[in-house]
Amino acid sequence: MDKFMELVFLGQVGATMAMLGIVWFAQIVHYPLFTQVDPGSFIKYQNFNLFRTVFIVVPLQMVEMGTALLLVWKTPAGLLPLQVWSNLILIILIWCSTAFLQVPRHYRLTRGFDAKGINFLVSTNWIRTISWSMRCVIVLWMVKNLI
Repeated sequence: MDKFMELVFLGQVGATMAMLGIVWFAQIVHYPLFTQVDPGSFIKYQNFNLFRTVFIVVPLQMVEMGTALLLVWKTPAGLLPLQVWSNLILIILIWCSTAFLQVPRHYRLTRGFDAKGINFLVSTNWIRTISWSMRCVIVLWMVKNLI
């Protein structure tokens, strides 16, 4: 594998592992804690949450997508088409879930505390949690193929 694709692959591995930790933390700790925020402070809390989260999650997701596309386009020897394509498909699923389920709910929550909205966020986030977990398995399988 050439040096550029080696960096691409390492970017994929690093971003995937980081997002796996973030999504499990959000699923088990962060999102359920929304119900514990004082309703009078919730709007301020949610705006702060959105502002700060974007700086962590967006760059990592951009690295994931960019490196996944490059791995499909120029698949290194040792990786299987099944690995790179299933990886990309799961990223697309995650992006769709984020764009159509989680982001709109987050912005709705900027108007105030909504227990049903929080429950919706927690329940639909399982799509991303399971997808990132599956991606982690695929990426580790890729690592195994390359070592």
